[in-house]
Amino acid sequence: MGFRLLNTRVLAVFIAAGFMSAVAGCKSDDAGSVLDPGTGANTAPPEGKVLESELRAYCPPVELDADYAVYSTYDKKADGDATKLIYQSSITAVTRKCTYAAGVIMMDIAAAGRVVPGPLATDGTVSMPFIVSVTAADGTSIYSNKAKYDVAVTKASGAAQFIYHDPNVSIPTPKPGTIKVTIGYDLPKKKPSGDLSLQ
Repeated sequence: MGFRLLNTRVLAVFIAAGFMSAVAGCKSDDAGSVLDPGTGANTAPPEGKVLESELRAYCPPVELDADYAVYSTYDKKADGDATKLIYQSSITAVTRKCTYAAGVIMMDIAAAGRVVPGPLATDGTVSMPFIVSVTAADGTSIYSNKAKYDVAVTKASGAAQFIYHDPNVSIPTPKPGTIKVTIGYDLPKKKPSGDLSLQ
């Protein structure tokens, strides 16, 4: 079950520094010129100007599946044993920003969260497996990217916050509601409830 998460304070830096600068500099099919009311001529838009066409452009929403929002690392052969937990990572918010070209949307998709130490935590690095996917309504894969993201952690400092993002999502411009964009941990697929597999 997917759901959208609103931005939190964890994303403040990402939004302020990245999203706003991207909006100010984004381009779309007809964003190369604006009509000068004084001369009637097409002129380049003033630097930093946001055009109406860009404000009205479709930017597909990004979703987080609750089943793939938590990644736990345990001591060897102790998966699921809370007393042997090393670190637990969780995604708390997701967001995206879009830029435009002829027939193409470029998306920068981000996830924010935190890493919390468990009973067996040690100083070091937690390597989290992320996956960003874009699929069509019929389930066809349009884009998929798996990547490891490392976060330095120390037991004494407690929870460590992180922001992971994939800035390289480039897809053909879709009609609203025809694609699904997701980000989450790359974990083994969970069996649907009630699925009784033969032994």
